[in-house]
Amino acid sequence: MENIVIFGAPGSGKGTQSELIIKKYGLGHISTGDVLREQIKRGTELGKTAKSFIDKGQLIPDDLMVSILASVYDGFGQDHKGVIFDGFPRTIPQAEALKAMLAERGHCLAAMIELDVPEEELVTRLIKRGQECGRSDDNADTIKKRLDVYHNQTQPLVAWYKREGIRHHVDGVGSLESIFAQIEQIIG
Repeated sequence: MENIVIFGAPGSGKGTQSELIIKKYGLGHISTGDVLREQIKRGTELGKTAKSFIDKGQLIPDDLMVSILASVYDGFGQDHKGVIFDGFPRTIPQAEALKAMLAERGHCLAAMIELDVPEEELVTRLIKRGQECGRSDDNADTIKKRLDVYHNQTQPLVAWYKREGIRHHVDGVGSLESIFAQIEQIIG
């Protein structure tokens, strides 16, 4: 089983590279952003709660995200090939909770793939995505807040996963193909 965390700042290409991994390796995909946006679109209580955090550029509380994640993960059944976790974990407590949740099921993470992109490039990508896709969280003020949260709360995961022995660095600038080739070497 190949459970993988795809990791990087907002705009680093996690969703794009996840799609390529899914297509080639047949893994499941859990994008916390997609799950939360769906809940917001449907107007569920979870969606309303999540929207209040997202609109401020803040992270969703850990206990809420872990329970959502466990439910979605279990939906893949016992015999899946593995799952890509996209946008989760974002804090060390979330990483510990993910490790525990997988261990309860007799599973583990095979790799954490870090897409590393300079901040100026991230801002450019996010502004462009906001214009093209109409995502309300891709505006200048929210982008700055999201990147601050990433640097202060999420970036420490790089060292945590390095200590776990599963962190793999990928240069996230270049063609989709060249970035994916680096990922293929890690998975292979």
